[in-house]
Amino acid sequence: MSGDNLTAVLHKTKDLRLEQTPIPEIADDEVLLRMDSVGICGSDVHYWQSGACGHFVLKEPMIMGHEASGVVAKCGAKVKNLVVGDRVAIEPGVPCRYCEFCKTGRYHLCPDIIFCATPPCHGNLARYYKHAADFCYKLPDNVTMEEGALLEPLSVGIHACRRANVTAGDCVLVLGAGPIGLVTMLAARAMGASKILITDILQSRLDFAKQMGADCTMLVTREDSEAALVARIHQLLGEHPDKTFDASGAQATVRLALMATKSGGVAVLVGMGSPELTVPLAGAMSREVDIRGIFRYVNEYPIALAMVASGKINVKPLVTHHFALEDTLKAYEVARQGAGIKVMIHVQPRDTNNKQKF
Repeated sequence: MSGDNLTAVLHKTKDLRLEQTPIPEIADDEVLLRMDSVGICGSDVHYWQSGACGHFVLKEPMIMGHEASGVVAKCGAKVKNLVVGDRVAIEPGVPCRYCEFCKTGRYHLCPDIIFCATPPCHGNLARYYKHAADFCYKLPDNVTMEEGALLEPLSVGIHACRRANVTAGDCVLVLGAGPIGLVTMLAARAMGASKILITDILQSRLDFAKQMGADCTMLVTREDSEAALVARIHQLLGEHPDKTFDASGAQATVRLALMATKSGGVAVLVGMGSPELTVPLAGAMSREVDIRGIFRYVNEYPIALAMVASGKINVKPLVTHHFALEDTLKAYEVARQGAGIKVMIHVQPRDTNNKQKF
């Protein structure tokens, strides 16, 4: 095993460095992973640029990365579900397993969850990383390492759709065509949505969404009034959406979600924006629009893997940029500029561990 453990460490706002760190020692229920692919999430960029994401604040140096896959290099004494050489997707949040939330199946709400690259927990953008074996999922041969890393954002979209109870024939509105909006759209389609409209402020994102399967798209500008936008949504869909997903977090899109959704429908808030918003609650309440939030995902990794492995969902086009670990700073700059959809960092040379080409 090489002693090289090049690691991306965020020391403070706008101070991301590549440096050597010790190779982790594993416990009996953990595996040591040779990391392969690590995607850059919007939260990663927030930590890098502002030192915070929501109420999570960077107070000491933190290893970046949580959308990831790797290869098992060593197994703890009690590990039975994996062997050395297995290619795995890494579910980045490991809960305590003992609290009320864990015991009732909502482990993502565990107050003691250790979640990669969320202060004060380190992430996995390194040559080597250790993780709980039961939160690593073996990849079948037809799933690439890049797809394994993309199970993380896809799980967010699946969780959002499950919270909304998307079912066959649903008319769906997705506000925001960034990575999370796109995976929510893909998940909604796979779960049976018959018509999907997606909105954004960038035409390039909408063009991409159309290629990925959106039935219709809508460009939003600063000049548009709320009433006009709601009317256009209803006109484009030919009806009011049964389920709406705000994947932006902006006050304007949260308001649209509550106003555009069908009476008796469901509005799910996926994006993380300002801690306080001014929204038209009275109108939503009088129409019995259910307003639901989501936090990450729970029990969705196996579903995401099954959907990708079976071909029900194709996430490959989401990766628009590829960088080596040594070029992490360049990768983060591309992600900050929003030039593509998903930026992927390859800790090992691309396709080293893929059974088929990405």
